[in-house]
Amino acid sequence: MEYSKEKVLSLIKEKDNVEQNIKEYWDILKTNNVGMNDPLIDHEGYPRSDIDVYQVRHARHQIKCLQNDHTALLKQIEEGLVAVHSQARTAEADPNGVNVPPPQPNFEPFAKVDHVTLGSPAHIAGLQEGDQIGKFGSVVSSNFRNMTNIAEIVNHSVNSTIQVIVQREEQSVTLSLTPRPWSGRGLLGCNIIPIERLDR
Repeated sequence: MEYSKEKVLSLIKEKDNVEQNIKEYWDILKTNNVGMNDPLIDHEGYPRSDIDVYQVRHARHQIKCLQNDHTALLKQIEEGLVAVHSQARTAEADPNGVNVPPPQPNFEPFAKVDHVTLGSPAHIAGLQEGDQIGKFGSVVSSNFRNMTNIAEIVNHSVNSTIQVIVQREEQSVTLSLTPRPWSGRGLLGCNIIPIERLDR
């Protein structure tokens, strides 16, 4: 697939729409006080009378399908960003006509995700327990002082996308996280702790 800046922006918009749809279906599950794996039958084997079984089944199915779509879109967006940046670098050459790509930044992890709530903005964005955060918006290891830095970024970015780069199983993964009010606590639905307290 050939990527342009407009194509990447279109993919990001599509991703935002998918995230909104996932949120709406999660709200249906929350209304019925169930998650993705709670039983839909009672101890006697009959459909539960305290929930809308059809509505819950439909919402669960849609969430699974949309999460697959979301994962595919994130991969396309990441590939698109790499392609667009590569095209920009190709246009920049040194006086001898040799392309000189800028050095790739090495984001040293400074915080770790130790819990992610299902259906939360963090979960929808693709954050996983154990992810080590190397970049959270404008915060990197060199300017990170304490968790207040993260909180300030979150509070100033409600309903706006934050670029988050994490280390996961020795791979760098770029995510788009949108802090927003949801049915749970906080704006993210995950717990982030400084790495210094654990690994240093």
